[in-house]
Amino acid sequence: MLAKGPGPGQGPPMTKETDAALRPMDLALTEAEAAASRGEVPVGAVVVGPEGQIVARAGNRTLELRDPTAHAEMLAIREACRVLGSERLVGCDLYVTLEPCPMCAGAISFARLRRLYYGAADEKGGGVDHGPRIFAQATCHHRPEIYGGIGETAAAALLRDFFALRRS
Repeated sequence: MLAKGPGPGQGPPMTKETDAALRPMDLALTEAEAAASRGEVPVGAVVVGPEGQIVARAGNRTLELRDPTAHAEMLAIREACRVLGSERLVGCDLYVTLEPCPMCAGAISFARLRRLYYGAADEKGGGVDHGPRIFAQATCHHRPEIYGGIGETAAAALLRDFFALRRS
């Protein structure tokens, strides 16, 4: 089942589920802030396990690791798989401050994550609600429930401020 929040910029209606999502998203925002302080694009991700426990958290490290795949989502998924001892994250949820790119969306599908919560939409590089819309493709074998716009204002501000400083 593909569940989806409202379109970009509209913010989700507050429900018990989206209100609970703000707590892990706050942790993801902390990871994004840490990434920004390292000079990385400020994106953070958190994997929450089936029992509601934080399994992994990460921020972007592409520059630090000199690895184009070291996106916050990829690092958090890898760590969660290591912690749980499985290549599948069935029953787990991913919280990320920015709409995942196509690469990360593919990893989310392969990991069999139950739900994806993201903050800011990414009209240029997104792969979920923008761009190739990975989960809508016939070749996508697993589609998580998707909730966009969770913590969107804070996530978008962090990105906007980061890039404004880069341009000045």
